[in-house]
Amino acid sequence: MDPYLALKWIHILSSTVLFGTGMGTAFHMWMAHRRGDARAIATVAGNVVLADWLFTLPAGIVQPATGFTMALMAGFDPRESWLVATYALYLLALACWVPVVILQMHARSLAAVAAAEGAPLPPAYHRIMRRWFVLGWPAFAALIVVFWLMVAKPSLW
Repeated sequence: MDPYLALKWIHILSSTVLFGTGMGTAFHMWMAHRRGDARAIATVAGNVVLADWLFTLPAGIVQPATGFTMALMAGFDPRESWLVATYALYLLALACWVPVVILQMHARSLAAVAAAEGAPLPPAYHRIMRRWFVLGWPAFAALIVVFWLMVAKPSLW
């Protein structure tokens, strides 16, 4: 197989894993949160954190490595406006994702304690989930725009 096409296949597959895992885990985390069952939240949050380490993180590393390499192989100037916008949006998504993972770990711990004690979820848990929810939107929006930039490759400035 042509090296560029192999890299492109890996890039597209990893973008699918990155976005799909993000959407799937966010959906499950939000639905567990809405249910309000501390035991279920602890289990789901644990699975979400595991999925982030097993799928999101590796895909998140593969994405810029393959993307940058393909841009060079295709002869694009790495300073082209659509690529610079992509770098910035990807960094925005990363800047949201890192605290989201930390928040998920805290939510998991608080829910596990509440479940073990038979207590309601504490106010700290609800504050964490509000932050988690707010941080998810710019990350997903940024990745959607990155998808568009990869397809359209517009001259932005």
